[in-house]
Amino acid sequence: MKTSVRLVVNGRQVTVETEPDRPLLEVLREDLGLTGTKYGCGEGSCGACTVLVDDRSTHACLTPVADVAGKSVLTIEGLGADGRLHPVQEAFLAARAHQCGYCTPGMIMEIAGWLRRGERPRPEEIPARLEGHLCRCGSHYRILEAARRVLASQPVRQP
Repeated sequence: MKTSVRLVVNGRQVTVETEPDRPLLEVLREDLGLTGTKYGCGEGSCGACTVLVDDRSTHACLTPVADVAGKSVLTIEGLGADGRLHPVQEAFLAARAHQCGYCTPGMIMEIAGWLRRGERPRPEEIPARLEGHLCRCGSHYRILEAARRVLASQPVRQP
């Protein structure tokens, strides 16, 4: 049975008429046209569907849309501001960490979440912190370099 679900997506209040147990990923891609968030495994194992819900990394493929009612959802499309790339996106470009691009949105959202929450993992902690993200094409070392660069260059935000 369909119901109205209200949430904030990329700073904009939206209401969708949908089944409450429908995955957030489907709503983002099919109803709202936000296709930057990728479907990878459907099990929460690859990280391609990572979005931020109230600044927390969330697997959109596993999250029922009703669970995010009234919350703020940030996707890759909403990350930059004023037509400019977010610093994590800039770091990925500088490190050439976007070879095939399939994992890129999820990885960027994960790292952006760290910045938004004021978290600064040490360089040696970054691989473990990205463990839930799979890169199909072998750009992991460039992704790690991008993460190191942006974490070193951004001021620490107090949560």
